[in-house]
Amino acid sequence: MKKIITLITITLFCIFTVNAQGKKSREKIKALKIAYLTEQLNLSSTEAEKFWPIYNAYSEKQHELRNIIRTEIKNTVKENGDINSVSEKTAERIIKLKLATDKKIYEAQNKFIDDIKKIISYQKIMQLQVAELNFGRKLMKKYRHKKGNSKD
Repeated sequence: MKKIITLITITLFCIFTVNAQGKKSREKIKALKIAYLTEQLNLSSTEAEKFWPIYNAYSEKQHELRNIIRTEIKNTVKENGDINSVSEKTAERIIKLKLATDKKIYEAQNKFIDDIKKIISYQKIMQLQVAELNFGRKLMKKYRHKKGNSKD
């Protein structure tokens, strides 16, 4: 009985550790992004105080919207075995959902710009766009480099 309880405890610990690591890595990336964007934008303390709540809400909304379509596509492919087995009607539904989601993403971007232009200049908004792209590139480069080293 002690062995079973020990085994169950170890199994649960491992499951929670793996799950927590996924969340930790997302949080770590988020923290790195915040630090990178803060440095690139050179926000004053007043700007940063107003900027980050709006940016974080916008970022969360973008993530939610993109996750909707990713999940729907993933589930549809999984249900049908592969992408080639998806019916035309189902594919049409997915594409219409994607277009509707893209429209919501666009609307969220417009709202974000409208809100943020009251806090930072258009020049800093452009700097934000460039900094986000550069952060994504650096992250992917680091990921590829790590992945390449693990193959050795």
